Amino acid sequence: MEEGRIVTLIGATLAHVGEEFIFSGAAGKCDECRLKKSCLNLDVGRRYRVEKVREDIKHDCYIHEDGVRVVEVIEPPIEVAIDAKHAMKGFKIVFVPVDCEEPELFDLCHPLGLKEGDRCTILNVIGDVTSDKTGLKLVEVKREAK
Repeated sequence: MEEGRIVTLIGATLAHVGEEFIFSGAAGKCDECRLKKSCLNLDVGRRYRVEKVREDIKHDCYIHEDGVRVVEVIEPPIEVAIDAKHAMKGFKIVFVPVDCEEPELFDLCHPLGLKEGDRCTILNVIGDVTSDKTGLKLVEVKREAK
């Protein structure tokens, strides 16, 4: 298994390579399940992408009608708007959301899966963020493991 991959269980209908999701934690019925440690090994509020599905393994589930499958997931890179003066490929930053005054930019300034205080590496500088507020660049970041 490649570095950074996590083996977990997700609903069979979501178990497709490339599928992305935000982990929202346990449901009430999960307390009764003998497999809960395998399902609940992800961080709440983080974005994950399915990299591999182990098609030969399927388990019954109290929550998912079609059961759950064993998958390998990663935290994918995330696009975020940051202050242009920090937007350099390879830079390590501590994520602090910028104040986006325009509603259509909110998701770029506060992307799902990234939390204030996260340590990140800038993988790519994509370009300027078109907005009345100058000085923002769109970058692709990878969250650093703690």
